[in-house]
Amino acid sequence: MLKIKMLVLVLLCTSVFEIKAQSADDKHQIKTIIVFFDGLRPDYITPALMPNVYDFKQKGSYGAQHHSVFPTVTRVNAASYATGSYPETHGLMGNTVYFPEVNPTKGLNTGEAAELIKITETTNNHLLTAISLGEILQQVGSKMMVFSSGSSGQAYIQNHKVSGGAVVNTSIILPASFKDTVIETVGAIPPHAKPNVAQHQWITDAFIKFSLKKDGPLVSAIWFSDPDGTAHSDGIGTATANASIKSVDEQFGRIIKALKDKGQTESYNIIISADHGFVTDVGQQGLAEFLIAQGFKKDKNSDDVVVAEGALYIKNHDVQTIQRIVNALQKEKWVGPIFTKAAIKDPMKGMIAGTLSFDAIHWNHPTRSADILVDENWDDRANEFGYKGTSFSRGVAGHGGFSPYEVHIPLIAAGPSFKKSYIGNLPTSNVDIVPTILHLSHLKIPEEMDGRVMYELLNEEAPKSFVAQAKMKQIETSVNYLGGTYRLILQKSVLGKYSYNDFAKVIRD
Repeated sequence: MLKIKMLVLVLLCTSVFEIKAQSADDKHQIKTIIVFFDGLRPDYITPALMPNVYDFKQKGSYGAQHHSVFPTVTRVNAASYATGSYPETHGLMGNTVYFPEVNPTKGLNTGEAAELIKITETTNNHLLTAISLGEILQQVGSKMMVFSSGSSGQAYIQNHKVSGGAVVNTSIILPASFKDTVIETVGAIPPHAKPNVAQHQWITDAFIKFSLKKDGPLVSAIWFSDPDGTAHSDGIGTATANASIKSVDEQFGRIIKALKDKGQTESYNIIISADHGFVTDVGQQGLAEFLIAQGFKKDKNSDDVVVAEGALYIKNHDVQTIQRIVNALQKEKWVGPIFTKAAIKDPMKGMIAGTLSFDAIHWNHPTRSADILVDENWDDRANEFGYKGTSFSRGVAGHGGFSPYEVHIPLIAAGPSFKKSYIGNLPTSNVDIVPTILHLSHLKIPEEMDGRVMYELLNEEAPKSFVAQAKMKQIETSVNYLGGTYRLILQKSVLGKYSYNDFAKVIRD
C-alpha cells in the first residue's frame, strides 16, 4: 500500500512538474499573434489599399486555398478558429442561434456578449461544446489575450472562459477587474464610427501596451471590425469601404513597427486570416416573411417555425412540414442551397429529395442543428467597382452564403516558424489555425479538434503521414418540380481525411 501511495505521489509530482516546466518554457517559446480583418477579401490586398499587409504577404507564407467556415458569418468563424473545430463540434451554429430554453420563439444575437452569457448560464457553462485555445493554454499555465474593435460577442467567443487571460473589446473588458487598468493605460474608449478609425487605433494601442511585453501572453489575437462594418452599409469598393481597409492596414503596420522597435520580430509568429469574404446584395425577399406569406409560419413571434437566419427549427421536427417547406423553397429563384439531416442510405444526401446533408458541410451538431438550413442563391456578377460576387440576400453588401467569394479568404503567416516568400496551394481553413499554433507551441492537439497542422507552410519536415496533394470532389443532387428542376452541387477539396467546402451552387433548369 505504501509503495502504491508513493507511486501516485511521484506521478502527481511529475505531472505538476511538467505543467510548471511548460509554463516556465513559455517565456522562451516563440509566441503567436493572430490577426483577423473582418470581411477581408483576398483581392483587397494590394499595394494601394493595404501596403503593410501586402508587404507581409510577399515576405511570408500565403495560403492560396484558404477557407471560411460555413455559414460564412463572424461568430461561427470566431468559434471555429478558437476551437479548431467546425460547428458540428463546437455548437455555435450561426450569427443568430436558437436555444429554446433561453427564448422559445426567437433566435439570439451572438453579436452581444450578454446574449452569449445567457446561453452559458442556461447550458451549465457549455456555450461551446469543444475546448478552446484559451482553455488549453490555461491548463499549462499560459494564457491568451483577445483584443477586438468589433462586436462584444465576437470578442467573447474567442476566449469565452477568459481562462487566466483577458478580453479587451471596445464594448466589454474581461475580467471586469482589468477594465480600470486598461482605461488608465490606454485612455477612454472612443465612439464607434464608419470607418471605425478611432476604435481601431485604440484597440491597437491596447494590444501593443498589454500584449507585446516580455511577460506577455503566449498567444494574442487582435480582430479589426473593418472592412466588414463599413462595407455592410456602404458597399464593396466605395470610398468609405476603401478608407476602412486602409485604416486597418495602417494599424497592422503599427504592430509590425512596434515589434521591430522592441527587437522582437524573431520572437513572434504572426498569422493573418479573415472570418469571411464579401458579396454585393441584390435580394428583395426575406426568409421569415416568405414562410409567413406561404402559411408555414403564423407570425414573426410564433414557435411553429423559428427562423434563426437561414436555420429553420420546425416544431416537433414534423417531417411533413419540413418536406413542404423545402419543396416550396426549391421553386424560388432567390433560394440557393438547402440542407437537411442526412438520409439513411447516403450520409452526404439530405433526408428531403434535392437537398444535401448537414454532415456534408460539417454542420450536424447532435443537439443544436436545425431541421432545415437555407442559403440565398448567388452568381458571378460584378458590382460597379469590378468586385465579383452577387447574392440574393437583402441589403447593400454582406456575407454568410456559400459562394466562393464568401468562402475564399486570405491566409498569411510569417515569423521564424514559417517559410519565406512561399505560396501554399493545399486547402486550409480557419479550423487549422489553432492546431498549427499548438504544434508550434509544443502542446498536445486534442483529438476532437477537426483541423490539422498546416505543415506545408512550416520550416520543418512534415511527418510521413502528411498528405501533400488534394483532390477535387463534387456532390450533386436534384429534384424535379412543376415547371423545372432544382439541382444542387457542392464542391469540396479533399486532403486525406480532411475535407474543405469550396462552394455550393444551385442550378435551375
